[in-house]
Order: sequence, then C-alpha cells, then structure tokens
Amino acid sequence: MTLYKFKELFKFKQFDIYQDLSAMKVGTDGVLLGAWASVLVAKRILDIGSGTGLIALMAAQRNAKAKIEAIEIDKMAYEQAQYNFYKSPWANRLKIFLTSLQAYKTDQKYDVIISNPPFFEVNDKVLNDSRKVARQTQELSIEDLVKFSSKLLEKNGMISYILPIHKENDIKKLAKKYNLFPTKITYVKGHKNAPIKRLLISMTNVPVQNILIDELVIEIKRHKYTDAYKNLTQEFYFNM
Repeated sequence: MTLYKFKELFKFKQFDIYQDLSAMKVGTDGVLLGAWASVLVAKRILDIGSGTGLIALMAAQRNAKAKIEAIEIDKMAYEQAQYNFYKSPWANRLKIFLTSLQAYKTDQKYDVIISNPPFFEVNDKVLNDSRKVARQTQELSIEDLVKFSSKLLEKNGMISYILPIHKENDIKKLAKKYNLFPTKITYVKGHKNAPIKRLLISMTNVPVQNILIDELVIEIKRHKYTDAYKNLTQEFYFNM
C-alpha cells in the first residue's frame, strides 16, 4: 500500500474518510445507500465502485461479522480506500481490489452487493478527468452493473443500488432480464415540494410476493433535516 500525505478529511462517528485523491467525495448518495441497504445478516458483502471506501466502511460498522470486499477501477481512489480501510476499526474484515467489475475474478458469491454507480452518460470524455470518468457510464454501463452483479449474487442474496430517478424504467427492465426481483424501493426527495431525485432499490434473485415502496424526504428546509433522514443516518453523522 502506498502511503500518501492525505489532507482532505471527512470525519464520521466511528471512522474517517480521507478523500483528496478520490474523484468522488463523500456525498449524500453514498451515505444514503450505506445506511439504507440491508446488510445486517450478510456474511459476505461486495461494494462495486468503492471510491473512498465509504459504503464498505458503513457496512462494516453496521455488520460486526461480515467479510467485506470492494472493487475500484481508479488507481488513486483504490489507494485512498485501502488507506481508509487500514485506518478503520475493521481493517481485518475489509479488502479492496484494483479492477473493473467486468474483469473481476472470484470464486466467491456474495450475500449482499452494494453500488453507488456512475449515473450519467456523456459524449465528451476528457482525458485524465477522473471525476468525469467516475460519474459516467462509459466505464460501467447500468446493464453491465446488473449483469455482473447478478452473477456474483448468492441465492437469496440482495443487491442494492442508488440511481437517478430517470433510470427507474431501465433498472426494472434489466432486473427482469437478469432474473432479479425488486423487494424494496425508496424514492428520495430533497424537500417535501421537490421532485423525486433518487431511487434506492433492493433486488433479490428469488421471486417475492410484495414490493415495499416508500418515500424519504431529506430536509425540512436548508440544513434542517427530517426525522426520517436523521433516524437513518444518525449512527454515522455527528450532530444529527
């Protein structure tokens, strides 16, 4: 592991995220997914496109026994996540691999797979713009995400993603194509009168009878959070 002089730090209650080398910084999407996804009974968890390692670390905090593996395609983000894992209380249960999802080779299958994936498509890819690469679908399409996730999922396992709302129809069609069944969908709004911005979705590979559907509103007004959002994230954020 290369040791850099990391400077940019985001502190959570039980772990720290150094993020100056990672294209994608700590953000609401990652925290939402890390707090919302069902991980409590999992034995093996995979975080796809780990970035700083935030979601993997949140899973490690929530599940005291699971082995958690992460994959990341960007070398600098990989190094930073590796360091964040090393500095955490759960270093012995966390491992990260420098690879794309498409190239990832393992004999393991996972009870839980989590991903905050690239979420917009662009036609003007700029060389060495790592933040753009991290946030676009040229490196990992939504179909590849679902296809390869489904292959790595243990029977009765759970896949959880956070996606922009305009991807709702796409994810539902791909779930059907790859024999996945939505179990829970949460629609996320910035405030009560705002349009729905994000979709949290969990899917399994066995048929389900009912889908739990609900809505999460983040703020009452600027920097004043709803009880629902505080209850979801208070194990992680200070002053929540």
